[in-house]
Amino acid sequence: MPRHSTWPTLFDECKTINIRFLKKNGYLKDGIFRGGQMTWSRNGEQTGSISFTINTLSNSSYMELDYKYRDEKNVNYQVRLVSIPSNLGKGVIWYFLCPSTGKRCRKLYLIQGLFLHRKAFRGCFYEKQLYSHRNRNMCRTFQKFFGSDKAYEAIYSKYFKKHYKGKPTKRYLKLMQIISISDQLNPSDVEKLF
Repeated sequence: MPRHSTWPTLFDECKTINIRFLKKNGYLKDGIFRGGQMTWSRNGEQTGSISFTINTLSNSSYMELDYKYRDEKNVNYQVRLVSIPSNLGKGVIWYFLCPSTGKRCRKLYLIQGLFLHRKAFRGCFYEKQLYSHRNRNMCRTFQKFFGSDKAYEAIYSKYFKKHYKGKPTKRYLKLMQIISISDQLNPSDVEKLF
C-alpha cells in the first residue's frame, strides 16, 4: 500500500475560479442567465475544464458548477454570488459566498474535489510560506537586483497612472524607489552572494 504524501497542498498549484475572470468575460451583470466553460492548462496541455451557469435574475444570485473530479466523480453544486455597492459610488463589487465557511471571497480553490474559500482547508500553504529563512533572504536580495524589471513593466503598462491631481501616486513613488535601489547596486555584489 502506498504511503500518504507528507508534502502540503499548495494554493499556488490549485485550480481556481476567480471573480476577475467572470467579470472580464461579461458574466457578472444584473439580470442574466448564462452558461460558460473554463479550462486550465499547464505547458500548453489542458489539465482540466469546468462548465458553469451564472444566474443573476433573482435576488439570490448563484453560480452552478458542473465538472468531473479525477475523471470519476460527477460534481454539481451551487455557489452563491453576492454584490455590495462600490465605495466609489459606481456600480457593485461581486463576491462568492463560500458554501463551507460562509465567507465572502473573490477566488475559490479546488482542493479535495470542491471549490471553496482557502480558509475551508487545513494544512494548505502558499509556496513562499514554505521557504526557509535563507531562501527568503535570497529572494529579497534578488528582488533588489531584478525588481526593476517588474517595476518598469508596471509603470509602462496600459492604464498605469503616474500622477493624480498633479501629484505623483504612491504606487508610482514606490516603483521609482525600487528602480533607484536596483540602479545603485553593482553587478559585482551578486558574485559576493555565492
